[in-house]
Amino acid sequence: MMEIVTDPSRSSPPPGGSAVTIGAYDGVHLGHQALLAELRRRALADGLTTAVVTFDRHPAAVVRPDSAPQLLCDLDQKLELLEAAGVDRTVVLRFDEERANESAESFVREVIERGLDARLVVVGEDFHFGHGRKGNVALLAEMGAAAGFEVEGVSLASDADGPAASGTAISSTRIRALVAGGRVAEAAELLGRPHQVRGTVVHGDNRGGTELGFPTANLDVPSAIALPAAGIYAGWYERPDGSRHAAAVSVGRRPTFYDGGELLVEAFLLDFSGDLYGEEGRLSFVARLRDEQAFDSVDALVAQMHRDVAAAREVLAAAGPLN
Repeated sequence: MMEIVTDPSRSSPPPGGSAVTIGAYDGVHLGHQALLAELRRRALADGLTTAVVTFDRHPAAVVRPDSAPQLLCDLDQKLELLEAAGVDRTVVLRFDEERANESAESFVREVIERGLDARLVVVGEDFHFGHGRKGNVALLAEMGAAAGFEVEGVSLASDADGPAASGTAISSTRIRALVAGGRVAEAAELLGRPHQVRGTVVHGDNRGGTELGFPTANLDVPSAIALPAAGIYAGWYERPDGSRHAAAVSVGRRPTFYDGGELLVEAFLLDFSGDLYGEEGRLSFVARLRDEQAFDSVDALVAQMHRDVAAAREVLAAAGPLN
């Protein structure tokens, strides 16, 4: 089981030292996973503990809150993904104004040297850290030479071998753009899994079941999490007990009934009957079916919803269940 540390000054460094990487690791996408696999390989060869240093929020949320990116995953999911990637220890640092103003040198001494007894640090070749982003691979290498740890700056993996190959480096920024454009299948190719959002099932306007005949789970997704563009999707809904259900999903403002309504994420679970209110659901987006649109009548909307459900069923049957 992965060890989670929130205050490295109050924990002992790993016995024998550690192989460390540092970053936001938003989404833990295939580029991240390739870097972590290399870290794990090097650590195993040298008898080191693998360690990831990350943050409780995206640093941009503090440094430039007006332009901070939407996140591909919340902290809980990030930790789950890091554990699945085989990381031994993750240090989750609180990123606040004090941390933002900390010098790169102080960060290295506090976290990398004393907290983790690093023997190897592997980061992206364009990695920057510390106040004013003055820390970089060169500074790490200089401090490492004095403190006794090796530094390697690596290029993030590209999608050259993937189905949508372009040879472009895989990055969280690129995946966010795909999600924002509704291109969830392409985003999944770079994430290594469908983009997932999590939230509590809350009451909506109760129109889905009583008026339309399609009762939906209205998922209250935190505002910091990236949502796909408005539209209709095929996806999987996971309940707290681990059961998964095929779903037709609407992300939108219900333009047939409202002019500029609230943005909602609603999932109709295929072949399911039961009460979902109050539970923490997880919704994974597999494919985009169509754009959101306003209909002239409720009957026309219901007819289209039947087609959407049939399309979702077909797409998900072809895709197969999530791993």
